Amino acid sequence: MIYQGVYRTPSLWCRLHSTYVRKMRYLFELKEDDGICRQAQNSGTFYLFHNLSPFLKKVGSKYLAPQISVAGSLEKSVIESELRGLFTELRKAFFQLDGKDAPLLSSAQALLRWHDTHQYCSKTGQPTQKNLAGSKRVCHTNGIIYYPQMSPVVITLVSDGSRCLLARQASFPKGMYSALAGFCDVGETLEETVRREVAEEVGLEVESLWYSASQHWPFPNSSLMIACHAMVQPQQSKISVNKLELEAAGWFSLEEIMEALGREPKPLKQEDGSFSLWLPPKWAIAHQLIQEWVKLQASSPA
Repeated sequence: MIYQGVYRTPSLWCRLHSTYVRKMRYLFELKEDDGICRQAQNSGTFYLFHNLSPFLKKVGSKYLAPQISVAGSLEKSVIESELRGLFTELRKAFFQLDGKDAPLLSSAQALLRWHDTHQYCSKTGQPTQKNLAGSKRVCHTNGIIYYPQMSPVVITLVSDGSRCLLARQASFPKGMYSALAGFCDVGETLEETVRREVAEEVGLEVESLWYSASQHWPFPNSSLMIACHAMVQPQQSKISVNKLELEAAGWFSLEEIMEALGREPKPLKQEDGSFSLWLPPKWAIAHQLIQEWVKLQASSPA
């Protein structure tokens, strides 16, 4: 099969089920009842993917992930030609999409990836079968049911009061910096993970921290990003970068961050050969942490 369709609920249903509870009950039925799911698929629209890359179409100055009614299996080039769009690698798509399509595409790709990597039972080695909705896989040899899972990841924006700390990995696009991030180890609390990651990656000791929000992230294999702010003492803010984890890290002033927020999110080479600072896409939780820090600086007494 050349492409995969990910179902999105039709607008008629949205009008008929206007409350949150009804919505959740209906989505539960879609996942558990193949008959209800089949009816919905016959009247619904789909996001299209090819090799885990979503189909995007430029409308005016914006890029959209259109919901399309599709029948049959078409070649990738035929779809792109007839629908006048391109299948785009998801990381690149995140910088082109708004907050409406991006979270849905994130969830969709994570689910497709999970099905691709969980086709066999880890106990019996026998093939597993997905249900019609794709919400689970079953090993019919012993009845084991597998559900998609997420790995907890802490993402932390460190500040010394007047500056924030951003870092980059070698895999990042040139000039892009983000908050520190790392997986939670078995047995760790959220607070312990924050303190350990900051110590491991930049050699700083966290004095205080607080939770901000969370977000699903499809990379590398579906993660729950748990966003926090952390404070360190200004007199103890000398960075020692762990080169096994990071390519670079540095402190950035409010002025530098404000300038980066006003800049297009893409590599910009300067005269000296370096690249201007740019930040993660607007809907990413790292971007939200940075925006929160900016607001905090604006509200703090001079």
